Amino acid sequence: MFGRWFGNKGATGAARGNALAGLTVPDSAGVLSCRVLDPVNEPVPLAEFVLADRAGRKVVGGETDPYGSVMATIPAGEYRLAVTAEGFTPFHGSATVTEGGHASLGDVTLQVAAPPQLPEPGDWEIEPMHSQIGFTARHIGMARIHGRFNTFAGAVRIADRMEDSAMHVIIDAASIDTNVQMRDDHLRSSDFLDVGRYPTLEFYSDRFVHRGGTRWGVSGALTLHGVSRTVTLDTQYLGLGNGMEGEARAACRATTQLHREDFTLTWQTMLARGIAVVGPSITVDMDVQIVPKG
Repeated sequence: MFGRWFGNKGATGAARGNALAGLTVPDSAGVLSCRVLDPVNEPVPLAEFVLADRAGRKVVGGETDPYGSVMATIPAGEYRLAVTAEGFTPFHGSATVTEGGHASLGDVTLQVAAPPQLPEPGDWEIEPMHSQIGFTARHIGMARIHGRFNTFAGAVRIADRMEDSAMHVIIDAASIDTNVQMRDDHLRSSDFLDVGRYPTLEFYSDRFVHRGGTRWGVSGALTLHGVSRTVTLDTQYLGLGNGMEGEARAACRATTQLHREDFTLTWQTMLARGIAVVGPSITVDMDVQIVPKG
């Protein structure tokens, strides 16, 4: 039975069958498998898959292996399989797994997804009511502290060729908010942001690079605490839509990681066991909506 999982024949199939013959499957379970391919029959590695039961509850999930394969041992029953991968349309299929049996969906071919429509060329601006600039920092070596900046503005000039577009974002440093007043006051002090001397953070882009599908890299200079460094925003473009009043909107998510010492944010204190109170890096996450300027 195991030798037929991937539809292989001949010596190679036999070898793989022998390798799987020792797999132990509980009496009440079976095996589900498939191989995820692109339209030219190449495997799609790291595609995300989720197996859900009839009630829609997730039973197991993960990523395809380097050969595009999915294999899971699961209780007998009826299941829905969802497979997603960047740049492809999602796949949905169903299978019934029997006790001691093997349910194979064979080769699952993902179709290339049409890229989302880009914003019209022209001047756009960040709409702050539906946007957020947040950050996460490590605390005492294990917990994470979440915060955000409540006041910011930004302009985006969309060029005829998207790669030639530009963006400028300015953030009010004093608007930092971690929901703890004493901590926020410390972050505004000269130990950290020193908002009296450096009232703003600013980002000027210099490159938009298409990384395939909906992924873009937006590189530019970030000025923080009086120091400018080049950073790249790993950006996912979410497409165009319309707001409540019919206005055009475009949306994206972006993330980057900053190292405090790069911006001379070197304040630190240690716990008795040698663990830093504040971690050396900060993860920045942004959810942004833009609207046509004016």
